[in-house]
Amino acid sequence: MRSEALLAIQQDFTRQWTELWQAAAQGRLAPPADQRFSGDAWSASPAHLFMAHAYLLSARTLQRMADSVEAPVPMLNRLRFATMQWVEAMAPSNFLALNPDAQRRLVESGGESLQHGLANLLADLGKGRISHTDEASFEVGRNLATTEGAVVHETPIFQLIQYKPACDRVHARPLLIVPPCINKFYILDLQPDNSFVRFALEQGLQVFMMSWRNPLPTDDDGILLAGWDTYLEQGVLEAIRAVQAVAGRGQVNALGFCVGGTLLASALAVAKARGEDPVASLTLLTTLLDFSDTGVLDVFIDEAHVRLREQQFARGGVLAARELATTFAFLRPNDLVWNYVVNNYLKGQAPSAFDILYWNADSTNLPGPFYAWYLRNAYLENNLSAPGKLSTCGVKLDLGRLDMPAYIFGSREDHIVPWTSAYASTRLLPGASRFVLGASGHIAGVINPASRNRRSYWVREDGLLPGDPREWIESAREAPGSWWNDWATWIREQSGPLVKAKKALGGKRHPVLEAAPGRYVKVRAV
Repeated sequence: MRSEALLAIQQDFTRQWTELWQAAAQGRLAPPADQRFSGDAWSASPAHLFMAHAYLLSARTLQRMADSVEAPVPMLNRLRFATMQWVEAMAPSNFLALNPDAQRRLVESGGESLQHGLANLLADLGKGRISHTDEASFEVGRNLATTEGAVVHETPIFQLIQYKPACDRVHARPLLIVPPCINKFYILDLQPDNSFVRFALEQGLQVFMMSWRNPLPTDDDGILLAGWDTYLEQGVLEAIRAVQAVAGRGQVNALGFCVGGTLLASALAVAKARGEDPVASLTLLTTLLDFSDTGVLDVFIDEAHVRLREQQFARGGVLAARELATTFAFLRPNDLVWNYVVNNYLKGQAPSAFDILYWNADSTNLPGPFYAWYLRNAYLENNLSAPGKLSTCGVKLDLGRLDMPAYIFGSREDHIVPWTSAYASTRLLPGASRFVLGASGHIAGVINPASRNRRSYWVREDGLLPGDPREWIESAREAPGSWWNDWATWIREQSGPLVKAKKALGGKRHPVLEAAPGRYVKVRAV
C-alpha cells in the first residue's frame, strides 16, 4: 500500500470519527440506512446507535485499506473477500450482548425468544446448515414442481420429463430445457404463478425438461466416476435425441440455465463437430461460455486448489452439496448467513415460507470427476472459449460453430455470472443473437413471472451487439415488467407452425415411466 494512500485513509477516518463523536454528544445521530440497524431499539439507545455508526465507519475504512493494497489482482481479490467476510461477521447485530432488538425481544417474551432460538440452533446443527425458510411448508410434487407431465425417458444420469400441453394447438418444434446439474430443475417450475415451465406451455410450446440425478456417496453403479463427457454424451445429447423421437421432429429448440447452458453449448459443439445439427435455436440464461471474468467466484480457484480437487477425485467420489451450498451462501454473507443467525437464533423467530429459498436448500451432490474437469477447463484455464483447444467425446470443441439464432439473458446484479460475462457469449456465437439484461440477481432475475410483471429489463431496439458491453447498455432501453414476455415473442418465431397437440405423452419407444416430477428430483443430498 502506498504511504500517501494509507495517510489519506487515516485522515478520512480521523475526521469522520471526530464528526461522529460530535454528533453523538449533541444527540444528532440519525439511524443508519443499513437494514441491520434499522430497528426501533437501535434508535432508542444512543449507545447502540453510536456503536452501529462506529462499526459502519470502521468497516468502510477496512475495505478501503484492502482495496488500496498493491498486489496482483488474484491476491487483491482474495484480500478483499477475506476482509468482507471478517467485517460482516463482526457486525454488532450478530451478537446478543450487542443487539438491542434481540435484547428487547428477550425481555418482552419473558425469555421465550432465547428458548426458541436455542431450539432453532440445535435443529440447524442437526441439519448441518442454516434454515432459510419454513421447509415443512413445501414438498416437491405436492406444491412445488406440480405442472402436469410424465417421465418418458430415464438413464443413470437424468430423467426426461414431457409436460402436458396447455393449448389445443402447439408449435411444431419442441423446447428442451437443460437446468443446472448443481441444483434441481424445479427452480423453473416452482408454483403455478411463478413457473417458467407453465408460462412456456401457455405460449403454445411443447416443453421437455431434464431432471439430473442427485448422486449419493453410497451409489455403486459408476455415476461417481462420471465426468464432463458423460454429462454431454449420456446427458444432453441423449436428451435431445429422445425429444426428437417423442416429438417426431428433426430439430428442437433448446434452453440452458447457468451450468446447464454451459453443458448445452458444449454438447451442441460436439454435435456440430460430428456433422449433426439437432438444435434450431439456443436460449442461454445467466450462462458462462467465456470464463475470462467469473466475478467473485474467482477468489476460490487457483492452480493449487484445482490440483487438490483432481487428486481428491482421481478415483471418483462426490462433491457434497453442503460444501457447494456453504460456498454460495458466503458470497453474500450478510443476506444468506448472518441475517438468519440474527433472526433464527438471537430473536428466536421461525423462518417464513419462501419457495425459492426452499429450492436453494434442496441442493445436489456432483460427481467429483465432473467437478474437477469443470474447475480446470472452465474456471481456471477458460479452455471452452478457445476454438479447438479441448477434446470432448472424441472431437475438438469449437463454440464458434454454433450459428443457430441465440437468445442470451444476463441479470444485472448477478454475483455468480456477471452480466458482462453473459454478454461475452455474443462474441463467441456467430449467429443472430438477441441479448436481454434483466434486473436483480442470478435467480430472482430469471424467475420474474410474467403474471406479476415486476421489475424491468433492458434491450437494444437496433439489435446491435458492440464488443464492449458498456457500449451496449449506453444505448439500451429499459422496459418495464418481465423479460419472459420478450422471450416468448422470440421463441415463438423459432418454433414453427401451430399443429394439433397430441393428447398422449411419450411414444412407442419412450413410454410413460412415471408421473412428473419423477423420482430423481426427490432424492435429497446427504
